[in-house]
Amino acid sequence: MRYAYGVTSALLLAGSALTLVTGLPAGAQVAQNETAQIQAIVPRSGAPASFADLTQQLQPAVVNISTRQRVKVQPQNPFAGTPFGDLFGGGQGAPGGQGGQTREAQSLGSGFVISADGYVVTNNHVITADGQGEVESITVTMTDGTDYPAKLVGKDAASDLAVLKISSPKPLPFVRFGDSSHARVGDWVIAIGNPFGLGGTVTQGIISAVYRNTGSGSAYDRYLQTDASINRGNSGGPMFDMKGNVIGINNAIFSPTGGSVGIGFAIPAEIAAPIVEKLKNGQAIQRGYLGVRIQPLSDDLAASLGLAKKRGEFIQSVEPGQGAAKAGLQPGDVVTRVDGKDVSPEQTLSFLVANTAPGKSIPIEVVRDGKRLTLNALVGKRPSEEELAKQQTFDPDQPGDEDDNGFAKPGANKPSGPIVQQALGVAAIPITAQIARQLGVSEDIKGVVITAVDGSGDAAAKGLQRGDIILSANYKPVTTAAELEAVVKQAKAENREAVLLRIQRRGQPPLYMPVRLR
Repeated sequence: MRYAYGVTSALLLAGSALTLVTGLPAGAQVAQNETAQIQAIVPRSGAPASFADLTQQLQPAVVNISTRQRVKVQPQNPFAGTPFGDLFGGGQGAPGGQGGQTREAQSLGSGFVISADGYVVTNNHVITADGQGEVESITVTMTDGTDYPAKLVGKDAASDLAVLKISSPKPLPFVRFGDSSHARVGDWVIAIGNPFGLGGTVTQGIISAVYRNTGSGSAYDRYLQTDASINRGNSGGPMFDMKGNVIGINNAIFSPTGGSVGIGFAIPAEIAAPIVEKLKNGQAIQRGYLGVRIQPLSDDLAASLGLAKKRGEFIQSVEPGQGAAKAGLQPGDVVTRVDGKDVSPEQTLSFLVANTAPGKSIPIEVVRDGKRLTLNALVGKRPSEEELAKQQTFDPDQPGDEDDNGFAKPGANKPSGPIVQQALGVAAIPITAQIARQLGVSEDIKGVVITAVDGSGDAAAKGLQRGDIILSANYKPVTTAAELEAVVKQAKAENREAVLLRIQRRGQPPLYMPVRLR
C-alpha cells in the first residue's frame, strides 16, 4: 500500500463490542437513521451539542469486515539471471518447478447494514485479493461482538463497491442512503468505522469539498472530501450527515505518512446507491465506453492550443473500431461537452461517458485546430477494469530513462537551430531510414528525431529523451528542423507559452505533449 503524497486506499482493522438500548418497541424493524428519530436528536440549525445520541442511534448498523485470503507469491531465486538460474526449478526460482506458491493473508475493513435481512455494503478492495489470489472466507462482526459468515452477493471494481449478505435469526439494525447531491461544503458529518483495529471509532468533521476530482483518471473520480479523521481500516464505512443519512462511503485518504492528515474521500451516496441496488439484485453493471485515451487540459496544454479556459479534456489516442473512432474523433481534439453537459474537473469525460447507457447516440462537442465541431457517437460497452489494465500506455508526465540509441548523425542533415534549442530545450535532426531502423520504428515514418535534451528545461521535465521522434508541432507535420523552427517562431509571435508536440517513442503509441517555451 502506497502513501507517498497520493490518494491511498484505507483498510480497516477489527471491531469491538458495544451495547445499545434504542428505546424502540421490541421487534420494530425501522432504520437506525429513521428521520423522526434523528430529528429528535439533532437541531435543524446544525450540529448538536454532543454527537453521542446520534452515534448511539447509528453505530449498531456499522460492522467490521475481515477476510481470509490465499495470495499468490513468487519465490525469489538468488541465482536468477546467472548460468545457475535453472538449477532450482524454473525461471522464477520456484522450487521443484512450481510456477507460483501461495500464502495466507487477511484484509480488514468497515461496512454497514442496509436492510434488516442482512445486506451489507463495503468497498470492493476490502473483500478482494487485488488479483493476487482468492478470498476464502468473509466474516462480518457486529458492534455487540456477534460474528456472521458472509456471502459475496456482488462486487464492482470500477466504483470500488461490494455487497455482502449475512443471515441472522432476528432482524438486524440497518441504515439507509441519503441524497448526497444536496451536500454542501461546510456541512457537519460523522464517520464511523474501525481504524487500526480500534472498533466502533467515531470521528466528526465537515465536508471540505463536493465532487472532488483526485486526478486518478477513473470513471468514478468524484468524491466527497472531508476533514473527519479517516485512517487505515475506515474503508467501506459510512459517512453520515446530521439527519443520520449515509451520504458517503469512506474510501481513500491523501496522506504523506499513511495516517490521517485531514483529507479523506468518500464515494457519494447518489453514485453508490444505484450501483448497490443493482449488485444486491444480481444485475450486471454496464457502463458507456468511447475508446479514447484522455488527459486533463492542463495549463501547458491550454497555452499550446491557445485556449483561454482550462475546460474540456484532451484526446491523446483513439481506439480503432470503437465509438469515438467511428464518430470521427481524432487525437488532438479537445472535448468540451458531452450530451449537452460541460466537461470539467468536477464532471470528467470518463464520468459522463461511463454513466451513459451503452447503445445511446450522443452529441460530442470538440475543438479541433481552433475550430468547434459537433460529432455524434454511438456509446459502446465499457470493458472490465482487468481488461483496461492490460492496455499498456506511456505516461509523458513520468520522466523516462536516458539511453544511448547508438544512431549516427548524418552530416548531410541540418540539425535544429538555436531558436528551437533555446526555446524548446531540445536538439533535433530529420529522421532517415537508417535512423528509423536503429530506433526500431518503421522506415516510412516522417518527423525529426531528438538528439539531445537540456536537463534544465520543460522538455526534460516532461520526460522527452534522446531518440524520441517529433511527428508534428501545433498540429503541423514537421519533417525538417526548419519546419519545427517555423512553428516555434509562430508560437512566439502569437505569444503562446507552449508548443504542442506529437511524440513517437519506440513500442508506444504516438502521444501529444505540451512543452513550455523559454
